[in-house]
Amino acid sequence: MTVATPGPSLELGVAHFSSIALPPKEFAVMAARAGFASIGLRLHPAFPGAPFYELPVASQSAQEFKTIADGEGIKVFDIEFFVIDESFVAASHEATVAAAANIGARRLSVCGDDRDGGRLAANLSAFCALAARYGMSVDIENMGWRTVKTFRDSVAVVNSCGAKNAGILVDGIHFFRNGASIDELRANAGKVKHVQLCDVRGPAPKSSDAMIAEARSGRLAPGEGELPLMELWTAAKHSAAISVEVPLVGSVDPRAHLKHLHDSAVGLLRPDH
Repeated sequence: MTVATPGPSLELGVAHFSSIALPPKEFAVMAARAGFASIGLRLHPAFPGAPFYELPVASQSAQEFKTIADGEGIKVFDIEFFVIDESFVAASHEATVAAAANIGARRLSVCGDDRDGGRLAANLSAFCALAARYGMSVDIENMGWRTVKTFRDSVAVVNSCGAKNAGILVDGIHFFRNGASIDELRANAGKVKHVQLCDVRGPAPKSSDAMIAEARSGRLAPGEGELPLMELWTAAKHSAAISVEVPLVGSVDPRAHLKHLHDSAVGLLRPDH
C-alpha cells in the first residue's frame, strides 16, 4: 500500500495496511506522530470484503482529512488498491482517482490478475491514461497468487503497456518470496518507483493460501527477519520512494505499532541515526 524519496533525512512513508482499522484522519495523525513523512491510503478494496475508506471530492470527510493532514505536516503518497483482472474497466474508477488527486496523492497501486496478457497491458495503459489526466502515475506490484507473480512479470507488463507514467512497486515480501534477485532490480531500477519494506523469516510458502496468510498476518518489522532489505533499498533508492508495510496483528496498540515500524526502518537504513 506511500512517500517522499529518501534523502539525507530518510523520509519514510507507511502503508494504510499497516493499521487498516484506523480511518484516514486517525491514521494520518498517528503516522505523523510516529515520525512518518507520508502515508498511503486504502480508498478501494484490495479484495471482496476488504476494508477501505471513501473520501469523495468536495465531501466534508475529504476536507476534514486534508485539514488534519496539513496540520500534522504529513502528505499522501499513494492510493491502494486496484486489481486489474479480466473485468477491469479503467473508466469505472474515475471517482476514486479524482478523490486521490484531490487529497494530494501522487501514485496509484495496482496488481495484475488477468491471464490474457494483451488485455492486461491494455487495461494498465488505460488506467495510466486516466491517472495522467489527474497528474498521477500507476505502479504495479507482483504477488505470488496473482497472474503477475514475479518482479519479472511486473517488468514485462510495464514494458508492454508503454505508458510513460507506469512504474513498479517492489514489496519486500513479494519480491524475494517469488524468486527475484537484487541484480534483476538493479537492471530495472529506473522502472521501480516505490519500495515497501517488511521482513519475514523461514522458508517461502508454496500454496496461494499460505502466501496470502503470510502477506496479511506473517510480516515482521524491517530488520526483524531474514530479507536483505538494505541491499533492496540501496539498489532502488535513487529512483524510488520508500515506505513500510507490516499489518498490525492482534491487540497491539496502533500507536505503538506505527512507532515501532518507523524506528525499525530507520534503525535498519540509518544505523548511525
